Amino acid sequence: MVRFPITITITITITKTSTATLPRVVGLVDDWTHRLLRPVFFFFFFVLLLPKSSSLSSSSPSIVAVALDNGLGLTPPMGWNSWNHFGCSITEPLIQDIANAMVSTGLRDLGYTYLNLDDCWQITRNSTTGKIQEDFQKFPSGIKALGDYVHSKDLKFGLYSDAGLFTCQNRPGSLGNELLDARSYAEYGCDYLKYDNCWSFHLPPQPRYERMRDALNQTGRPIFYSLCNWGWNDPATWAASVGNSWRTTTDIQNNWQSVLSLLDINDKLYPYAGPGHWNDPDMLEVGNGKLTFEEERSHFTLWAIMKAPLLLGNDITSMARSTMDIIGNSKIIAINQDPLGVQAFSIWSSDETTKAQQIWAGPLAGGDVVLVLFNRADDNITNITVPWQYIPNLSPDATVILQDLWCNDSDANQSCNTTATRSFTTAVAPHDVAAYRMSPVAKTQ
Repeated sequence: MVRFPITITITITITKTSTATLPRVVGLVDDWTHRLLRPVFFFFFFVLLLPKSSSLSSSSPSIVAVALDNGLGLTPPMGWNSWNHFGCSITEPLIQDIANAMVSTGLRDLGYTYLNLDDCWQITRNSTTGKIQEDFQKFPSGIKALGDYVHSKDLKFGLYSDAGLFTCQNRPGSLGNELLDARSYAEYGCDYLKYDNCWSFHLPPQPRYERMRDALNQTGRPIFYSLCNWGWNDPATWAASVGNSWRTTTDIQNNWQSVLSLLDINDKLYPYAGPGHWNDPDMLEVGNGKLTFEEERSHFTLWAIMKAPLLLGNDITSMARSTMDIIGNSKIIAINQDPLGVQAFSIWSSDETTKAQQIWAGPLAGGDVVLVLFNRADDNITNITVPWQYIPNLSPDATVILQDLWCNDSDANQSCNTTATRSFTTAVAPHDVAAYRMSPVAKTQ
């Protein structure tokens, strides 16, 4: 087994410079070296690595190696991730500042409790022990000390790795070192693991992700397990028994078309989500400066009602008041954290091509319904009407109270509740949403 990583490292070094300009999510998918080496990796993976999985579980027969049953993620995780805004430019002082800001801004008390480091916290492996080695130039006190600092703020600490030989930024991956790395993460105090898919040579994802699941469970530490294989091989159909969430899409980009594209992909997968196992259309771009206020509000609202993880990706140490107004909306957060855990989905579109106007709905605990009217069009304020007959499990003749989820309850000049029977109509601006909690009014005899 020692010859395996040494041989592969030498081979990869030859082509490493050619990957620097490739998109983060691609790795060497189409590189000639990838195609040539893929059969070699199939041999090592299935013949040499996979047999370890039986010894993994047999050594601790009492461990239940099913992430769905690990008691975590009964509502979608909320927190912050370093990648969207900072990329590889992460340091110990920065992360400490982020932790402080999660407290001082009130985000922690709103439910944003995970502080997750993405790629580039690690640099190599220890030549003697083989353990993953943090980048001490960036984190001079070490990752364990940083985790302790995060925990001292009553926050949870997340890390990143990859189900391949390297991470997407060419740092050491965990393929073949799952148990060793899982033990290191547990020693660091890790509460959340994002597990990427670069440098995997198209090896079947499910066995690779199951190996890390089993390794995490063996540590005995509760670690939320976030699969990030970009929707390849339809993880929604198999990942509920493997992890607590799974990426359904490629990486989000900081533009409106990317938001819409990921939204449409994730929409179709609503039957697969539920408590402990969530569809993940990637992290939030709210506050990163490229989306309009209306687009950011729509982005946040739709991710929330889809029960997606709400992982902020902006610089929360210096954000605009308008950004906090969006990510701090407790009424929208309550929809995301509703204990029923049913993903809302689009129930009507004005047409199947442009989907210029849409109606989204989903059930909530206690018999309420979340309703979102979405104007995807680029121009013109548009009236959108929703008849109750469109909404599953709601009587067509029902009378309901609609609580406007973007209305300021503290403003005495605003009336945030509306009563409607059989249907409701409201005007929605381009790229904006109108969002409501619907509560049926009980009929008196």
